[in-house]
Amino acid sequence: MKIEFEDIIRMAAPDLKVVAIEARVKNSDTSPELWSLIERTAHDIREVAELSDINKRPAIKATREAYKRLGKEPNRYRPSAEALCRRAVKGMELYRINTLVDLINLISMQSGYSIGGFDIDKIDGEVLRLGAGKENEPFEGIGRGELNIEHLPVYRDSIGGIGTPTSDNERTKLDISTTRLLMCINIYGEEMPVDDTVGLTVSLLEKFADASDIKVNYFNP
Repeated sequence: MKIEFEDIIRMAAPDLKVVAIEARVKNSDTSPELWSLIERTAHDIREVAELSDINKRPAIKATREAYKRLGKEPNRYRPSAEALCRRAVKGMELYRINTLVDLINLISMQSGYSIGGFDIDKIDGEVLRLGAGKENEPFEGIGRGELNIEHLPVYRDSIGGIGTPTSDNERTKLDISTTRLLMCINIYGEEMPVDDTVGLTVSLLEKFADASDIKVNYFNP
């Protein structure tokens, strides 16, 4: 899968790095071991951070700044990494979906990066374009219904939007039948070193999703 960037993203986020990880996987219900890692991460965040600290994490702060430059209010449409960490600090139970989704959420909380997770077999075409959402552009957020993505960074395939740092689209979501995964790690500002993030991601995919044929590609505006 190739990722191309529209000019509006180049101007709003010139330092953006996208790590695209593709793999063959076996999805499943989330194991007790993986869920224990997630709960431990949430506990660790809660132990060291106040609610007001979350949007100051370097990766989250940089994502929010990109939202503002594109014209979106990040307090109304929070990046997913921020939303997850806020739930952790509040002591709210995290959503338990399936291995791939929960694994992505774990990496997102640890790194501060908002991560798109897509079923490659549901993507139309071989190229994703990262641009900005348009007025009244249709987008069904996972578990959220129609989402106002105007001014949000949005990945589009040949049909339309499939993912934003706030929410991915129902059309290309990961479910138990998913066998081919695409993860887009959106690094608007570096927090966890890129190599460490990739290493963590690959190791978790191999351990919990029996990942094979793993390909890692790097894209910049």
